[in-house]
Amino acid sequence: MNEIVRQVQSDHVQFIDLQFTDINGTIKSVTIPTARLQEAIDRGVWFDGSSIQGFARIQESDMFLMPDLATYRVLPWTSDERRRARLICDIKRPDGTPFEGDPRSALRRAISRCTTLGYAYNCGPELEFFLFKKNGDGPLAPVPHDVGGYFDFSPKDEAQSIRADIVRALEQMGMSVEASHHEVATGQHEIDFEYADALTAADNAVTFKYTVKAIAAAWGVYATFMPKPIFGINGSGMHTHQSLIDLKNGQNLFFDTDDPYKLSALAYAFIAGQLYHAKALSAVVAPTVNSYKRLTPGYEAPVYISWAQVNRSALIRIPRYSPGRDQSTRVELRFPDPSCNPYLAFAAMLYAGLDGIEKELPHVEPVNEDLYHFTTEDLKLRGIETLPGTLGSALDALEVDDVVLSALGDHIAEWYLRAKRAEWDEYRIQVSQWEIDRYLETL
Repeated sequence: MNEIVRQVQSDHVQFIDLQFTDINGTIKSVTIPTARLQEAIDRGVWFDGSSIQGFARIQESDMFLMPDLATYRVLPWTSDERRRARLICDIKRPDGTPFEGDPRSALRRAISRCTTLGYAYNCGPELEFFLFKKNGDGPLAPVPHDVGGYFDFSPKDEAQSIRADIVRALEQMGMSVEASHHEVATGQHEIDFEYADALTAADNAVTFKYTVKAIAAAWGVYATFMPKPIFGINGSGMHTHQSLIDLKNGQNLFFDTDDPYKLSALAYAFIAGQLYHAKALSAVVAPTVNSYKRLTPGYEAPVYISWAQVNRSALIRIPRYSPGRDQSTRVELRFPDPSCNPYLAFAAMLYAGLDGIEKELPHVEPVNEDLYHFTTEDLKLRGIETLPGTLGSALDALEVDDVVLSALGDHIAEWYLRAKRAEWDEYRIQVSQWEIDRYLETL
């Protein structure tokens, strides 16, 4: 009997959710009774891949879920009589080979490439979210659950209690939470969890999102990771801290004590790669129509393709060095948002950075001024470009970027572009209330 099976029995688990994501990052699940767990471990669980967004055509639909036993976690909000646990799965074809349309497999391929170069890729995503009130049985509306501000504290703040319950649930699921706080916007929150290797970080990001939603629902509110749910206030990002570690000795390869910013030549090349591919990256790390309502000047969202240490308007920020914390040297990519599929986002980010290293792209000078106050002429004189302003423009950039496309792989790239083009076209032809208000009477 497998050790996990014994653990399941000890935990009094009744059902196992076998989880995976589609190309959009939506969590899918096949639930089995615990009596079938050993069989699932030995042979996998069959499912029809043709019914999953971006997976397979009907004639090649047979897929198998192979549980990653390291991801076993009990879901702490489930009742004792229906106790459930989850296992995140890799998706295989009937012959046992990895399915090229599996987003988790795409990240595994990127990590494998990184490993051949002697590096480990670590990530620390910071996912922001909103808590909104429910409107009885009526349609959902973005009505903030509280009136707090950045780092605000109140002993009577119900949102603080919700965050506390989320933290407890995450820790019960094996995630180490570093901090939780109210964010800038009304109803907006952030909970940060421990830095980890990229695959674990992506698994944690997925786990984080459905845990937040489950605990919020138990409190009678709802949580959303929509990047910009309310016009005129800050949106939600997924700032991601990154570093490369030497597989031989565990040292942080981004650190150089002699550099003014404490960055190594490898780190500068990594930064150059991500900046070079930023426009195409945006289609993967900011993948929705709504993402580009967040990526506008004036709301602390980065739109300028540059890097800096103190400037949060830049696309990449380097946190200040603290003496004795060489291992903490990292590169913070600030334009991803929590609507992305973290497996695809981290794979694309890694490929872009490695391309800068392998091609030895030239060092890019930092821009430490506040770019939000630059005029168009200032930006042009400094050679500072901006991210695409719409999902359509981002997809145009992705279609001609072989490096980011190769991070996705041919299968995912084809289906992803098709799905996102359809999303953009559906949005593009809508007639919005703004247009009605602006034009109906005046034209």
